Amino acid sequence: MSAGRYVEVAVDAPAGWGRTFSYSVPLSMTLEPGQMVTVPFGPRLLHGIVFEVTDSPQVEQVRDVAGLVEAAPRLSDERLEVARWISSYYLAPLFEAAAPMLPPGFRSRAQAFLSLIPGVPEPGDLAPGEVKLLAYLRPQRRPVAESRLEQVLGGWALRAARGLVRRGMAERRWVWPRPRVGPSYDSYLRLALPAAQAQALAGDLERRAPRRAALLRALAEAQGVSMALTEARRRYGTSAVSGLLARQAAMVGRVERRRDPLAGLAVVADSPPALTPAQAGALSAIWGALEDGSRQPRTFLLHGVTGSGKTEVYLRALARCVELGKRGLVLVPEISLTPQAVQRFSARFPRRVAVLHSGLSPGEQFDQWWRTAQGEYDVVIGSRGAVFAPQPDLGLIVIDEEHEWTYKQHDVSPRYHAREVALRLGELTGAVVVLGGATPDVCTYHACTRGQYGLLELPHRLGEEGQPTPLARVDVVDMRRELKEGNRSIFSRALRGALEECLRGGNQAILFLNRRGAATTVQCRDCGHVLCCPGCAVSYTYHASGTLVCHWCGRRRRPPASCPGCHGRRIRYLGLGTQRVVEEVEGIFSGVRVLRWDRDTATSWRDHQLLMERFGAGKANVLVGTQMVAKSLHLPQVTLVGVVLADIGLHLPDYRAGERIFQVLCQVAGRAGRGREGGRVVVQTYAPHHYAVAAGALQDYAAFYEQELAYRRVQGDPPFGRLIRLLYSHSSEEVCQRQAQGLAGALRTQARVWGIADVDIIGPAPAYPPRLRGRHRWHLILRGADPGSLLRRVDVPAGWVVDVDPASVL
Repeated sequence: MSAGRYVEVAVDAPAGWGRTFSYSVPLSMTLEPGQMVTVPFGPRLLHGIVFEVTDSPQVEQVRDVAGLVEAAPRLSDERLEVARWISSYYLAPLFEAAAPMLPPGFRSRAQAFLSLIPGVPEPGDLAPGEVKLLAYLRPQRRPVAESRLEQVLGGWALRAARGLVRRGMAERRWVWPRPRVGPSYDSYLRLALPAAQAQALAGDLERRAPRRAALLRALAEAQGVSMALTEARRRYGTSAVSGLLARQAAMVGRVERRRDPLAGLAVVADSPPALTPAQAGALSAIWGALEDGSRQPRTFLLHGVTGSGKTEVYLRALARCVELGKRGLVLVPEISLTPQAVQRFSARFPRRVAVLHSGLSPGEQFDQWWRTAQGEYDVVIGSRGAVFAPQPDLGLIVIDEEHEWTYKQHDVSPRYHAREVALRLGELTGAVVVLGGATPDVCTYHACTRGQYGLLELPHRLGEEGQPTPLARVDVVDMRRELKEGNRSIFSRALRGALEECLRGGNQAILFLNRRGAATTVQCRDCGHVLCCPGCAVSYTYHASGTLVCHWCGRRRRPPASCPGCHGRRIRYLGLGTQRVVEEVEGIFSGVRVLRWDRDTATSWRDHQLLMERFGAGKANVLVGTQMVAKSLHLPQVTLVGVVLADIGLHLPDYRAGERIFQVLCQVAGRAGRGREGGRVVVQTYAPHHYAVAAGALQDYAAFYEQELAYRRVQGDPPFGRLIRLLYSHSSEEVCQRQAQGLAGALRTQARVWGIADVDIIGPAPAYPPRLRGRHRWHLILRGADPGSLLRRVDVPAGWVVDVDPASVL
């Protein structure tokens, strides 16, 4: 151990928020912040990331770093600071905060193997478990994985194993698994002799080894061009290849295979259109910040109505960024939008665009990540996780549709928001950040009004010639009146008439319903029993394939012939989904071609691309879909958008419910009338006077913002306060409730002790759904200017999920 040589390491293990552990650096090793190492942690060997090199440790007794992970890249100082910020803000362990910045496949766990040490006498005071484990290990010819011992013998075997290791009778060896993904190589065969000598040898081999001779001639006549090894074996046989290798007449080489998800992309170069005055003004502000690193502000909100030319501003800003020797990062909210974005950006930056998202194969993700790190691409495009792309010389970050909830990670820790991470990354790297959208997040727009961001506005929709054009005509239909007047169809008379006119004119229509399936509830008409998923406290959704599906856990079953409650046979299917809409359209309009776009029909990004290409090419008259069809799609032949039911989710007990409805209505309405024909939007609703529906139908952001801000000010919801959601789940409802009440009590006690009066503790209460995948769920909400100040004073027990700035409080 060398005095004065220590490192602070974030270890891949459950640890306090932001905590590091002290290790000494062996004399044979030199470490820097950002490097990945292996370290002993209790009885285990784990990965860690060096965050600091110091002269003194936090504690007196420290252990040595076990090794350096040579293949791992070093995280830059800026990335380490981003990780520290994520850990602090989102209350996540420091290694988890840094892990998304590592290359694909680099996070792994070493496996412990146990073997007996030969020749060690057996003492007489062995515990019964140790005796049993010895009996199991003696006949084993190879070391046994401790995970295997636990699986075969039970948890007691691990305790016995520790006892045998302490006694010096067994040794534990740690083995790191092979990386799950790495570079891929193609092998090739090439000549190892001069061509003339090879031809002479081929003549000698002609009689006794004709296939070997034929392969040798082919290689000689190729004039230095190699042949794929698989092709050589297929055409000439494995023995011919082996024979030439044995004679050293040929040699095998290998070349790295480029797994490029954009390899087959057909890109048509486009010429930039003339800018409108509003676009030119927005670009002037962004260019000014790009050219002058000290110029403020460096974050802009590009607020433009749908079809106002925001993408053109992004493209020109990125072009200027590249001219200045910098690179760009573009985030889109959905994998489904990536193909269209890649097409647009590749047309301006051919072969200089990378794509990163979870829909790629592991190999594609690996290659794109490493080539990005090596500076091969001017622009990286991707969904939420692409914010961690190792793009060097970052000059511009664009976040399209910045309001979308999909930018928030809610499944695993760290539960970050990509927009907030991008803003922090921009601060640390000096990059300019452009937040774009037609319906900005209320908190983002509020920040603009307070001068935190620059506000750039594009108030007019642009037609095909680049000239301002009016928004599509909007009709709001009160479905209550339709019912009173005897229309029990899912389509109002106005929507049906508009659809007839659209199809008669040879145009396309989009029908939007943010709900999958054919029927949302299956109910017995005799006793009222509703069929629910046994693992989740939610009803099954009926699909047209004759299957009941739980959209929360994926469980499937056939519909029962009779009610499981009363055995009655009058089973009723209630509600509607996208499948039901397709059936209705096909039933009303003979010969109509309908495409459905939802999570059931598009499970990969290539599915999304195919659906978009088919509809864009006119292979269907009507597109029925969920929120996927509401996103930034440019479809000039669409002249009608019908919102089948605008109210879905409107009355949920979530402070963002109204905002989400407004945003999705604006987005889907913006798909109509982007071509020469103009457009029409029909919005069906049972709440026509609700401010979110009324403002959304008219795409009137100012009216919505004013009303929404007033409601939030009264409640203290963001932007007037912050929220932290704490969620606990357990198979026992009693345990779950007890844990929730215990934590709530501890928080209230600490609030009194420390005099923290500006943090509200809401709950605890059952979450929605109250049971998911067989586990009951309770939660509580902290609301205030800084709810983390209270949470940091409480030791939150294991098992709790901490979600800072949750996308939903359900």
